[in-house]
Amino acid sequence: MNVLFSDTFVKSFKKLSSIKKAVKKKVDMIIEDPIALGEPLKGNFRGYYSCSVRKNFIIIYLHCSMCRKKGDDKIVTCNECNKFPDDTIKFIALGPHNNAYGIK
Repeated sequence: MNVLFSDTFVKSFKKLSSIKKAVKKKVDMIIEDPIALGEPLKGNFRGYYSCSVRKNFIIIYLHCSMCRKKGDDKIVTCNECNKFPDDTIKFIALGPHNNAYGIK
């Protein structure tokens, strides 16, 4: 499995203290089976998946295989999409629900 973390994800993770272990555990679980835990997103976030860490704290990620299989790679604008194999998981965002989606 090829695993990538966006700068945004890493920056958010570094700011955490109380739930770092829970985030690490969820990341490991997502890597093990990305589709079983994730909820496919819709609308502007089509192609992405979200997974709750705690009640209002989520991880947003992409699984290249599913993105390509569903044709979402035409919608999701990954600059390096063609560089990575199907088994790539990209962790995009981490944080409270509204912050993770870029909603202020």
